[in-house]
Amino acid sequence: MKKSLMAATVIATGTLLGAAGTANAAELNLICSADVVICELLVETFEANHDIDVSMVRLSSGEAYAKLRAEARNPKTDIWWGGTGDPHLQAATDGLTMEYKSPMLAELHPWAVKQAESSGYKTVGVYSGALGWGYNTDILKKKGAKAPKCWADLLDPALKGEIQVANPNSSGTAYTALATLVQLMGEDEAFAYLKKLNDNVAQYTKSGSAPVKAAARGETGVGIVFMHDAVSQAVEGFPVAVVAPCEGTGYEIGSMSIVNRARNADEAKVWYDWVLKPETQSLLKDAKSFQLPSNKNAAVPKEAPNLDEVKLIDYDFATYGSTERRRALLERWDREIGAIAN
Repeated sequence: MKKSLMAATVIATGTLLGAAGTANAAELNLICSADVVICELLVETFEANHDIDVSMVRLSSGEAYAKLRAEARNPKTDIWWGGTGDPHLQAATDGLTMEYKSPMLAELHPWAVKQAESSGYKTVGVYSGALGWGYNTDILKKKGAKAPKCWADLLDPALKGEIQVANPNSSGTAYTALATLVQLMGEDEAFAYLKKLNDNVAQYTKSGSAPVKAAARGETGVGIVFMHDAVSQAVEGFPVAVVAPCEGTGYEIGSMSIVNRARNADEAKVWYDWVLKPETQSLLKDAKSFQLPSNKNAAVPKEAPNLDEVKLIDYDFATYGSTERRRALLERWDREIGAIAN
């Protein structure tokens, strides 16, 4: 009986010590707005090399911004990694994120540093990629549809019900597409184009990469996405061809921001500096991530789209990442496109 009592005491004491150890462990609350495979690889590698427990939630860029805004008075998130730069810039403008100048800035490409400078160092570029689409070659062949090489080609009646694109309210990818078309065509012309495109759209997804994953599975013909997301499906062996629009296209600067008044700001800075290192960014290819890394010394995946061969527009990140412009475009999309969406 005494042995049983002693055993129970040891177990109880061990449980209490374990609970105390957990309570005293360094913690980090992370929002990750990239593909979940990338998010998990980063978290696992970080935890293996740091005495910090990471609690990660995967959210699209629009969802992440909405979460930070909802938590503004009592932040539960410490750092936001990945996703398009526009909502990161909006969060900076709205005072939701804090200034931090990483010692790694000197190693980054000019476009990543410019992202930091334009936000008052409240965000920074972590990767870049151009907008385009991926199409299922088998589906288009069966339908007798021509391969779409330009934005105008997506209006072909042969593609009716064969296009997927995300909702720009939840997806940074889709907001980049919206802002790109506005900058290419002018706002009224862009919305006239989107109304015509709606005739061919089967679904507006929540996630930005979902459309090309559906195309890879044979569920739709074309997915409007960032080109690297289409490349990842092609590399997996799916019959997906990757397109950079002939008229020109926008691009993203995937970004990272520390939340203003974060509970674990010191741990957030450890993560921030770590993910900007070349050896960390070189890991992303292992998760089939084919974006261009922001550190000049990081390894660029050989499959990554060559942006020198893509006709890029002079994307105005400051304007289209501003609270006023972004809100106005999304409200107009809701009125004129979302209201008639199939």
